[in-house]
Amino acid sequence: MDPEEIARARDRWEKRYASAAKREADFTTLSGMEVEPVYGPPEGAADPRMERIAWPGEYPYTRGLYPTGYRGRAWTIRQFSGFGNAQQTNERYKMLLGAGGGGLSVAFDMPTLMGRDSDEPASAGEVGHCGVAVDSTVDMDVLFDGIDLGSTTTSMTISGPAVPIFCMYLAAAERQGVDLSTLDGTLQTDIHKEYIAQKEWLFPPEPHLRLIGDLMTYCEANIPRYKPLSVSGYHIREAGSTAAQELAFTLADGFSYVELGRSRGLDVDRFAPGLSFFFDAHIDFFEEIAKFRAARRIWAKWMREVYGAKTERSQWLRFHTQTAGVSLTAQQPYNNVVRTAVEALAAVMGGTNSLHTNALDETLALPTDQAAEIALRTQSVLRDETGVTSVADPLGGSWYVEALTDKIEAAAEDLFIQILALGGEAGDDPAETAREAASRHEIGPMTTGILRGIEDGWFTAEIAEAAFAYQRQLEEGAKHIVGVTELTETVTPELEILKISDEVEHEQRAELGRRRAGRDQAAVDAALARMAEVAKGEGNLIEPILDAARAEATLGEICETLREEWGEYREPARI
Repeated sequence: MDPEEIARARDRWEKRYASAAKREADFTTLSGMEVEPVYGPPEGAADPRMERIAWPGEYPYTRGLYPTGYRGRAWTIRQFSGFGNAQQTNERYKMLLGAGGGGLSVAFDMPTLMGRDSDEPASAGEVGHCGVAVDSTVDMDVLFDGIDLGSTTTSMTISGPAVPIFCMYLAAAERQGVDLSTLDGTLQTDIHKEYIAQKEWLFPPEPHLRLIGDLMTYCEANIPRYKPLSVSGYHIREAGSTAAQELAFTLADGFSYVELGRSRGLDVDRFAPGLSFFFDAHIDFFEEIAKFRAARRIWAKWMREVYGAKTERSQWLRFHTQTAGVSLTAQQPYNNVVRTAVEALAAVMGGTNSLHTNALDETLALPTDQAAEIALRTQSVLRDETGVTSVADPLGGSWYVEALTDKIEAAAEDLFIQILALGGEAGDDPAETAREAASRHEIGPMTTGILRGIEDGWFTAEIAEAAFAYQRQLEEGAKHIVGVTELTETVTPELEILKISDEVEHEQRAELGRRRAGRDQAAVDAALARMAEVAKGEGNLIEPILDAARAEATLGEICETLREEWGEYREPARI
């Protein structure tokens, strides 16, 4: 950009900044020095990078979605939590909210994640151990008892049985007297990443995509503020991918869901603002910042140029970040406090919209109250003591950060070409290839490539190769983990960790039996029969599943009814 263009762009930003709401806060350094809300090239200087970097709130949003940065609003502190039964988790939620949390993020136990009831044989030994057990709407009632769902944003990390769990959440909100159209929060729902990385699915891909399409349609029409789909790169990175792989595979998944919405006849400028993203913040500080900046830029470009998004909100990539669980170590666990702080700072410097910080003991067990409080206070210290909220994109213009942002973007674009080639659509320019093909396919080329990559095991192999390469570097001494591969002597005693009593499982099973005995079984049977009937056809399944949740059908009963219609997915053997 020449000096005149840069000056015009800055004038545009200044007008938007002046008219935007700002927080009442002291935006000076610790020594009292005034700081500007954003920094850029010196007045009168040319900078060819500015077209790609731009100003905060300006396309392609490399420097953030809002002209004010965090001066307008700091990120949401959203702690991921859940353990034992609904009552125990409800008490933890009230503690987190009282200690400064700005929203809730629900962690479910393994039986719930797999769509199974607590009293099924396959659930034995797992109830309440890695999250909260939810069997029916009554559990949702208890989980959010005393917490106004109409004024609390709620994120739920679940994909396979996401729709039945969401319907139980809706039924619980109705019982609180909340107008469902006012609900705000995020449901993960992202089934592609389950096949790619986490491996928690229920059905073959096509029925899962149908449920996701039904949910997108329902939320757009009835719950406009709620985000029905959080596309997750977190689990891809935790499985061992590189930063570029995490970025490319996640955004490709997002493009696939855009194609799904378009195939349903939805207006991209109406449904795209309901998509959000979930990324990992790993330990390589500058690489992570560059990844987040590149993510916004790629998404904006593809949404505008490929999928025809015209409004700002439909071009925005809004994302939640969680610090890297895979970076935590059982050895010298107090080192994890440092790792989490560095990773959280990278997420903030990269412009995250909300953040979860892991607790120091999560590599050993679910967090204790003390460890959860330290994790929460880590965010508060970053927000209130470090000055990071004073300036938007403070590393923007750094030769290193800008070069790394460009490099990660280019690596992601190369991976898009490979994914499109899997679907039979290849070319030197992946955006042009997708744009040409988008008008010819009901299901677009990115979706076709992802489904083929899942079927062929391509994603699994790519991640496995990346994980192997990193492990080899550790073993050869090229990379280091403090307390594990070096400086292994310590004076730290063993931690006291949270232990989930077996009584939780016994009580949950007993309670579930009492609920079944006390409900209107005829109403449950009728609701499940209606749900099965719609599943056979092409109607929207949300209302039938919601009716089943209102009737107190259990999660296992709802999912088993759908399994009987659609079958159960089993991953093909790989050679």
